[in-house]
This record gives sequence, structure tokens and C-alpha cells, in this order.
Amino acid sequence: MIGVVSFGMGNIGSVCNALEHLGHTPLIASAPEDLDKADRIILPGVGAFPAAMTRLSTSGFLDALNDQVREKGKPVLGICLGMQLLAETGTEFGDCAGLGWISGRVEIIPRGSSDLRLPQIGWNELVLKDNAQLFANIEGDTSCYFVHSYQLLPTDPSDIVATVDYGGPVTAAVQRDHIFGAQFHPEKSARVGLAVLDNFAKV
Repeated sequence: MIGVVSFGMGNIGSVCNALEHLGHTPLIASAPEDLDKADRIILPGVGAFPAAMTRLSTSGFLDALNDQVREKGKPVLGICLGMQLLAETGTEFGDCAGLGWISGRVEIIPRGSSDLRLPQIGWNELVLKDNAQLFANIEGDTSCYFVHSYQLLPTDPSDIVATVDYGGPVTAAVQRDHIFGAQFHPEKSARVGLAVLDNFAKV
């Protein structure tokens, strides 16, 4: 059972449809106690970092997620903004504390050239690190779909398991132990995205 956190800032329908297509059972977690029934968790998110952290806190999901992931050790996958929330600090609209599960900060993508547009919207090819669990047995074109202006910059570079080139290397996926993050939208990334979700479901 894969709990998909529904806190009002994520496209959970597409994620659940992708999981069902793969033969996995999603559980829409609309209340913190729903996560007790899940053996792994997906945290999707779109929007602004501070608003998302406020929603998690006021809804009770912040404490529940810390209990399920930090205390009970359930695998978690943050998607898009959900990945950024894994960090210690976000910098959108000023510094804001994140979940703190991955040491590091979320900062705006540097505009290395005047024609670099933010947000990055569209397909970009992943550069994969060796032995990354999310990308096991994925061969050929690794393009995935992105919509973002910020990236997670871990304190420990070894937490980065995939990057893309967007005016320079940009963090595309992270992993620390049982905590995973995908900056791209796997539910919108065709073959590669489905493989990533399937790999997470089998962690």
C-alpha cells in the first residue's frame, strides 16, 4: 500500500493513476492517520515552499510524516515541490524551515545566460549516478518532464543521484537511505517516470 499525501498542494490524481497502471495500490492519505495503513509514502507537491510547509503543519501531516519516515523508517518519495520539502531550508520568499530529512538548501536555479528561462518547463535528459535505486534497469533515453525554478542543493553531494543540464548541472533526484526525491514529475514522464515509480514501489 502506497500512501499518497493529499494536503492540497499536489496533483495526486495523476500519481495514483500511474501507480494503478503499474499494478500497485495507492491510498489517498487525506488525514495524517491514513499514513498508518501505508508501507511507503509519496509526497507530491506544486506551489510555493512556505505555503506547503504551513499546510503540512496545520493539517497535522508534519508530525505524522516525521513519525512515519524518521521514527518508523518507511520509504518516502518527494515529487517536485515534495522533493524540495525534504531539505532543511527553502529560500523562496525568504528562508523557511523544511522537513530537514536531507541536509541542504533549496535555492533558485542560477541564470547563467540571458536566454535561460525560469521556470524550466519541459523535457530534459537525466544524467544518472551509478547504483541509484530509483533508476534501476532504466536504459536508453532518460528524458523526464520538469516544471520548476528552484533546486535542492544537498550539503553532501553524494545525496544527488541524478542531474540535468540547464545552464549547468541542476539537481534532478536525491536519495539518503530510505528517503528519495524526484524534481521531475514521474507521473508525466512516460516510460522513464513509470519505471521510477515502479522502482520506488519495490524498494
